[in-house]
Amino acid sequence: MTNRIRRITAIAAAGTLVLGLAACGGEGAGDTGGDESAAPGGGGEEDLMVGVAMPTQTSERWIADGESVQAGLEEAGYTVDLQFANDDIPTQSQQIDQMITNGADALVIAAIDGTALSSQLDAAAAADIPVIAYDRLIRDSEHVDFYVTFDNYNVGVQQATSLLVGLGILDQDGGETGEEGPFKIELFAGSLDDNNAHFFWQGAMDTLQPYLDSGVLEVPSGQMDIEQAATLRWQQETAQKRMEDLLTSSYGGGSEELHGVLSPYDGLSRGIITALQNAGYGTTIEDGLPVVTGQDAEIASVKLIADGVQFATIFKDTRKLADQAVISVESYLQGQEAEANDTESYDNGVKVVPSYLLESDIVYQDTIEPLLVESGYWTAEEVESGVAE
Repeated sequence: MTNRIRRITAIAAAGTLVLGLAACGGEGAGDTGGDESAAPGGGGEEDLMVGVAMPTQTSERWIADGESVQAGLEEAGYTVDLQFANDDIPTQSQQIDQMITNGADALVIAAIDGTALSSQLDAAAAADIPVIAYDRLIRDSEHVDFYVTFDNYNVGVQQATSLLVGLGILDQDGGETGEEGPFKIELFAGSLDDNNAHFFWQGAMDTLQPYLDSGVLEVPSGQMDIEQAATLRWQQETAQKRMEDLLTSSYGGGSEELHGVLSPYDGLSRGIITALQNAGYGTTIEDGLPVVTGQDAEIASVKLIADGVQFATIFKDTRKLADQAVISVESYLQGQEAEANDTESYDNGVKVVPSYLLESDIVYQDTIEPLLVESGYWTAEEVESGVAE
């Protein structure tokens, strides 16, 4: 177990211990007070199994999410079946089918394709298994009971804001500096089958649009629709190839000025930066590299920010998200409704899914220490090396 996972486990355990004591009225954390009928499985927590389906192990973020959700649930006394699907839709479908067959009492699902799980959710509903969508909304099904995520529209606003700050149009407090440009930028979006990608894009474009309308910002490629900017499966290599193609078609292969790139995820950012560096735009922002944004505070990108290569990322503290998933699971398995703080925003095409939204932060070079190191998310040594211990 890595030091980071140990830290995550400790935090998750603390949160669930408090919850367990409150729920049990002072009895043991694994004791339901003798009311076995409150749980769908008909027994105590130790008799209940929760299936946790995560999209991939190619991203350190999803590995940490899966392991922290598992740790929190196990600390609460549940058996956990954690599966990663390596971004393969049939694999994830089969994994969830197997969880249902094996008698899962609840499911926590971070979907690869939010539209591809209708039959699995039908089967879960038939077996009276509550389904909690984890950070990616599951669409086109009435059988999504709850959604835990971040304020994804605001994440998009923050991504665009960080780009404007990097270009000097805004200061870090959000005030306009009077810079008139024009600044040349390019736009990247996430995978169209991920509902969050649309929220990120909308938040970002609503923030950038006034500057595009006034001419402060320009997009020389003209690729300003999400379908043009999308990156299937959030793949770094796909983003790098598109950036290379954009440089060839709109920037003379690297001979013409480019000031910034909106990127919605750190993995994409690193591919974009590689393409820019290979085209001769410099190795750091100080020596001419365009401003590139990001998301998820992945350690490799945090080091790039510390080194002045990537400009910013969005920090979504997934420890808190994992804690909220555990709280939501416990509510359903105790026969209660999970507490929502948003009952309007997330329409999955069939129903508005009650949701719990968490807040996020912009990480700049000078806020790595207070946001990431002091909170224990990464250590100073990990930031220095760019490698999770």
